[in-house]
Amino acid sequence: MDSTTYEAVAIPRSQTRKITYNDRTFHLFVSTPDTAPPPTGFPVIYLLDANSVFGTMTEAIRLQCRAPEKTGVQPAIVVGIGYPTEAPFHPSRYYDFTHVVPQDELPAHPRGGEWPEMGGAERFLSFIEKTVKPAIEKDFSIDTSRQTIFGHSLGGLLVLHALLTRPHEYQCYIAGSPSIHWNESVLLEEERRLPERLTDELKVRALLTIGELENDGRFHVNVKAEAMAKRLSALGTGQIQATFRQFPDENHTSVLHVLISHAIRFASKTAAR
Repeated sequence: MDSTTYEAVAIPRSQTRKITYNDRTFHLFVSTPDTAPPPTGFPVIYLLDANSVFGTMTEAIRLQCRAPEKTGVQPAIVVGIGYPTEAPFHPSRYYDFTHVVPQDELPAHPRGGEWPEMGGAERFLSFIEKTVKPAIEKDFSIDTSRQTIFGHSLGGLLVLHALLTRPHEYQCYIAGSPSIHWNESVLLEEERRLPERLTDELKVRALLTIGELENDGRFHVNVKAEAMAKRLSALGTGQIQATFRQFPDENHTSVLHVLISHAIRFASKTAAR
């Protein structure tokens, strides 16, 4: 009889830990380069929805940073923030990534039900800033002048909230397929107040993206994301350099892998500034 046994596959130089905040348990997924850190520390990418994309981003960096002169990708630490689940997404993201908005502003539920509780965006962003970042900076060599936050869909919406209300906390903001239609009234008010938060020394880069096949005419996220990128770049004295990118032949899910490859190059350019 065949006695072959199989063992779990591990992502090299990656680890997980549990972290508690406000009586809730989150899972942190951390991957580190296989090289010594530079004197200033490694760039860091804080990744939302880690259960779905931590492995993809980690492996993309691990492969592409071997030839940075060709790929434009530099070694970086990836810190994925996820949940206690083996599923790619957890219902808590609806609360963690959103603000409270009137029900009549929300899209219809695809199965006719009601959306989960929402409104935890500020708490979640504070959790990253006050709990996750200090823990990571204590355990790893981090260059705090080269920090990126990356999110897709509702995660992309949270990245926009972070950019509009906390423009000094990261140097690079990457919002993939951001659900602008979800909290649009809140976003527009935050954008209106953004000039109050701009300072002369502020210099950040932002990337807003969409998949071509997402443009089905319901939410016009492509038009809204491109318009927002233009408005952000026109603010102040150019403190925010915002770029819009549409990926051909990609839908809301398939775009993730193309986006990640593009995002790690974009973040590396920020790191090289």
